[in-house]
Amino acid sequence: MSAIEPPLALLAELTHRCPLRCPYCSNPVELARARDELATAEWARVFQEAAALGCLQVHLSGGEPTVRRDIVEITAAAREAGLYTNLITAGVLLEAPLLARLVEAGLDHVQLSVQDADEAGAERIGGLRGAQERKRRAAALVREMGLPLTLNAVVHRQNLHNLPQLIAIALDWGAQRLEVAHVQYYGWALANRDALLPTRAQLDEATGLVEAARQAHRGRLVIDYVVPDYHAARPKACMGGWGRRFLAVSPMGEVLPCHAAKSIAGMVFPNIRDTSLEAAWTGSDAFNAFRGTAWMAPPCRGCAHAERDWGGCRCQAFALTGDAAATDPACALSRDHGLLAAAVAEAGETRFRYREFS
Repeated sequence: MSAIEPPLALLAELTHRCPLRCPYCSNPVELARARDELATAEWARVFQEAAALGCLQVHLSGGEPTVRRDIVEITAAAREAGLYTNLITAGVLLEAPLLARLVEAGLDHVQLSVQDADEAGAERIGGLRGAQERKRRAAALVREMGLPLTLNAVVHRQNLHNLPQLIAIALDWGAQRLEVAHVQYYGWALANRDALLPTRAQLDEATGLVEAARQAHRGRLVIDYVVPDYHAARPKACMGGWGRRFLAVSPMGEVLPCHAAKSIAGMVFPNIRDTSLEAAWTGSDAFNAFRGTAWMAPPCRGCAHAERDWGGCRCQAFALTGDAAATDPACALSRDHGLLAAAVAEAGETRFRYREFS
């Protein structure tokens, strides 16, 4: 194996608690309780160790990170460690006094999620009445306080018809960047796949709309676009490759190569309460399991794309085949590629299984 490079970014999943119930949430179906979450001092140590390891930025996420009463102290600890801090939030709890304290603590950027373009759709998907207006107010506060704003629109079968309006909202709310992110099928999203998977026609129309909007709003709005693997012929380099440039820490302290890695049954991940971040990143069996290309079997082994897509997504391979080392079914060369087309053909459910604590 070649030398292990330092990670660029840390996803700090501060909590699984959230006032929204989004059925596409990538949090695990078994959600962590507040009593099991890392304490403020533990997160401060994570940030110091992340910076020493080479991380440049931290994404403060959840669940909804602002449900934590110590979110200001956590943000200050990230800034003290020298990390660029991005708050990933639904915005429904982001009132002016809290945002002012976060800015004073060193917050650098806000990423605000939207569930749909119209209020009724947003309430149906997120499960919270009045959420859309709260989000609009949060976006205005972010602009007033001079922070850069990214809007994250997770799109799927039941809201893609509103994509032009979602782009218009990003412009109206003053976002500098818009992420149009098709649902990725892990956690709650996998449980709701039949209700969320778009048709190929929907995907093609969305792709055309995004390309046209990029041209129309060049210099004013940057649009990132993440497509679903279920219509693909080649896999994505998921998270830039397993254990290559990214790591996550769960609310309970598990150190993960990606936020969905806990979905791989049988894998044991190091915990920050028992080890250092550096030891987890460089020496743990979990992080080294799918690093590089030595672990690959045909058709991945020897493939010209092996060091571009790094075998695709291990979580998706496990979710669809039961084998985390299998070729990602998003690849047309996978013997399991037909599973994707079958899933698309079976989609069409309209009801959601909402995210909630059991």
